[in-house]
Order: sequence, then structure tokens, then C-alpha cells
Amino acid sequence: QQQLVESGGGSVQAGGSLRLSCAASGTIFRLNTMAWHRQAPGKQRELVASITSWGLPNVVDSVKGRFTISRDNAKNTGFLQMTSLKPEDTAVYYCYCGGVWGQGTQVTVSS
Repeated sequence: QQQLVESGGGSVQAGGSLRLSCAASGTIFRLNTMAWHRQAPGKQRELVASITSWGLPNVVDSVKGRFTISRDNAKNTGFLQMTSLKPEDTAVYYCYCGGVWGQGTQVTVSS
């Protein structure tokens, strides 16, 4: 059974950094694009960043220059490095790969 497990969330002050990890089991990870989404209270889930199976990254404009997506196919793990965090980055962050969602990890940024 395919499974994704996020970790690394937490509470930080504005300007701080966090690194999220997404550990994948099964065979989905190496063959598929991986993405990070987030959902803030009262808002729809939105795409934050994605990276192809061969490592081509893409991030949305709202986090460009602050967030970096990467992956380690040998370890079946993806990452989202978040710097210069803002209160508006507060959300539950979800990993998505090959039709599978992780359970989410909370990121809270205080001003």
C-alpha cells in the first residue's frame, strides 16, 4: 500500500525557517512528480511547489525565492525548505505523489 508521511512542521516566528519532509513507501515516489500543497483555515487547498521525477522544480509566485522543493529518490523522500516565513504561510501542508495524499503537517507562523 502506497503511503506518504509528512514531518517537520511546527510553530515559528515570522522570518524563521522550517524544513518539511515527505517519506514515501511503495513504488510511487521515484516514478512520479511530487508536490506540496497547503490549506489555510477557511481556504481551499492550493499548490505550493512541485518537482518532477527527474528533479525539475517549480514553485508558485507567492513563495518564490523563499521556498525550495527537492527530492532524494534513493531515499524515497521529498523536502520543502521554507525560509523567510510569513504569517500568511500558516496552513496545513500536504505532500502529494502518484494519486496519494499524506496526512498533513501543521505550520504556524506568528508575527
